[in-house]
Amino acid sequence: MSWSDSLIKLATYEVENRQLRLSEITRRLADAETRLAIMCAEGEAEAKHAGQSAEAGWYHAGYAEGLRIRKASAQAEIDAIAAEERGARDALAQAFEEQKKYEQVAQSARLVEVKATNRRENAALDEVGMQAVRRASGSAS
Repeated sequence: MSWSDSLIKLATYEVENRQLRLSEITRRLADAETRLAIMCAEGEAEAKHAGQSAEAGWYHAGYAEGLRIRKASAQAEIDAIAAEERGARDALAQAFEEQKKYEQVAQSARLVEVKATNRRENAALDEVGMQAVRRASGSAS
């Protein structure tokens, strides 16, 4: 395995790891957003219930305050995960860029090698042709 193949393989591995990390972060973000949506729905249901029952109305103010605190906490968690997701996306983009650079360097090296091989083959063919001309002119004399 050539050095360029090794670099490309390592870069591909890094990209795959960063993709897995991003998918895990995205899953956590979706879970946190779902928890917040459930809290909001529960709050609406509780408010509706408090409006229908005088006894439940007495406890609703405390519930609403607790819900507000829990929702703020959930929103802070969502904001933190979203920032982490942005960082993971940036890291993934950087890993893709590095992988592409290694692939371009390897491609350039292959092209240089092909050109060098073609030059050597053409030089060898030119030499064979010159020898044939020398033999032909030597036997014609």
